[in-house]
Amino acid sequence: MFKNLEIPAHLIPKDPRFGVGPSLIPQAFVEKLAQSKNYLGTSHRKDNVVKLVRELQLGLKKYFNLPEGYEVVIGNGGATLFWEIMGLSLVSQGSSHFVCGEFSEKAYKAHANIPWIKAVREDVAFGESIKPFHKEGFDLTCCVLNETSTGVMNTYLPERKEGHLLCVDATSGAGQIKADFKKIDVYYFSPQKVFASEGGTYIAIMSPQAIEQAMKVSSQADRFIPIALNLKTAIEISRLHQTYNTPCLSSLFYLNEQVKLMNNLGEEEVIKEAQEKAAILYDWASEKKYLSHFVKEVSARSISVATIDVDDKYPMSELAQRLRELEIAFDIEAYRRLGRNQLRIALFHNVSKDDLKKLTQIVSYAIENC
Repeated sequence: MFKNLEIPAHLIPKDPRFGVGPSLIPQAFVEKLAQSKNYLGTSHRKDNVVKLVRELQLGLKKYFNLPEGYEVVIGNGGATLFWEIMGLSLVSQGSSHFVCGEFSEKAYKAHANIPWIKAVREDVAFGESIKPFHKEGFDLTCCVLNETSTGVMNTYLPERKEGHLLCVDATSGAGQIKADFKKIDVYYFSPQKVFASEGGTYIAIMSPQAIEQAMKVSSQADRFIPIALNLKTAIEISRLHQTYNTPCLSSLFYLNEQVKLMNNLGEEEVIKEAQEKAAILYDWASEKKYLSHFVKEVSARSISVATIDVDDKYPMSELAQRLRELEIAFDIEAYRRLGRNQLRIALFHNVSKDDLKKLTQIVSYAIENC
């Protein structure tokens, strides 16, 4: 249907990158890194790298206005590996998981695979939001701030409860969806979404209670934790502004540049801009008869990842492929395992409002002229 599609020049966006991850890294960051002569190719134990990591940690503390005693822990492997790290290093009794999509389900499966801890799940249908609560007999409560696969934003968090830690996977929402850190013990993310870096790194913002629990679990004589997957190791090394093993230096560099960029605006202004971008997509979906909202609950529609269903008469996988061939729009198809005729579009900080408007016009042009 769309294989011979051509797009009018006035509709072509300045940047074709609308994918949910990896996200749009500004060219200026890449050029600045290329000009650095004492960063790439050096030891991550040396002063210039340590200085950057310290600046990054302080920048995140400032951006999120973290409560006293919270620490920024950095390690390798991304949020996917951090699921394993949490299960090995934080769970004493068990972990309770609130599943609303592919990634929250993967976190549960990671813990269920560890034979010496217990893991349970509470499910809602994909496309619905969750309301997590602390469950007796389980000392970890695990949920997502934003379900990357479905575009569901979960802003409800339970109040603190003695003996329970709230662990929030914030990967595709961190920096752009407000969260109350006074309720959160572990707020972790991979930086290749809103924070415009690359994969392979995790950032874990930890409360004093979570740090205490990690130290306690690591001291248990009967608990096997590989050194590289031990949170105690990561915490102690992060206090030295380093990682346990060699990190991807470019990832840390891009992340630090993005944190500085976002700190220039402040979190409230970043969120305001995200809300404006979301309105462009969701208003468009409400106006066009061939579009509909996958997330029915208005308050749960994400301001970082938009998912919009399209009438099955118009195959979006084919349109996405054609737009990629034309280098006009990259990676706008639905999450691969969701199996829907859908658009999934990043609303991340570096994606411009003007380009998002053009993308809506491109899709409408393609459908209405096919």
